[in-house]
Amino acid sequence: MNVFEAVKQNVTTRQAAELYGITVSRNGMAVCPFHNDKNPSMKLDRRFHCFGCQADGDAVDFVSRLFQLPSKEAAMKLADDLGIAYDNRQKPTVKPHIREPTPEQKYRQEEMHCYKVLCEYFHLLQKWEQQYAPQTPEDDLHPLFVEALQRKTYTEYLLDSFLDGSPEERRELVAQQGKEVMKLEQRIAEWTTAGTLHRGTGQKQPGTDRER
Repeated sequence: MNVFEAVKQNVTTRQAAELYGITVSRNGMAVCPFHNDKNPSMKLDRRFHCFGCQADGDAVDFVSRLFQLPSKEAAMKLADDLGIAYDNRQKPTVKPHIREPTPEQKYRQEEMHCYKVLCEYFHLLQKWEQQYAPQTPEDDLHPLFVEALQRKTYTEYLLDSFLDGSPEERRELVAQQGKEVMKLEQRIAEWTTAGTLHRGTGQKQPGTDRER
């Protein structure tokens, strides 16, 4: 079994993406690493397809694009990293075994996670800016509207830095934003949970009433 057959029979694109630090949601969506994607627009399963840039293919194609490798080298990298045996004498292959991530893979996972949380927070700020905008000049400014005005531009700057910054700049950004991202992730989770509960009961979320 040659390397292409061995890899394609044993590895899904989702397995390959997660191995190399791409965060994939439960429904198989991820931020596309092949274009400036601010919303998860790539679907990953056995194959992958991006609804933004139209990138498409199998696990070998994905790794080839991700590391800018020829197809054969990409297949060999997958086989080596996952412990898949192959040759031209039909030796049996072994089941894929996900090895302990390397420091570089761990960093890439952290970078993608940081970017994902900032994306979610940015979308929340956009929502708050519209939902809690004052309707009349006499309305008091809602705290969430104020937060949106204060944080949206800076959060967008951070997202642009992830997309356009050099590897060194992105590493520095991840190191600087680590604790803040943890706080944002907790806040997003609490807000999402509160929103779900209040939608289920028909009540308003806490702090959504405007004071006159």
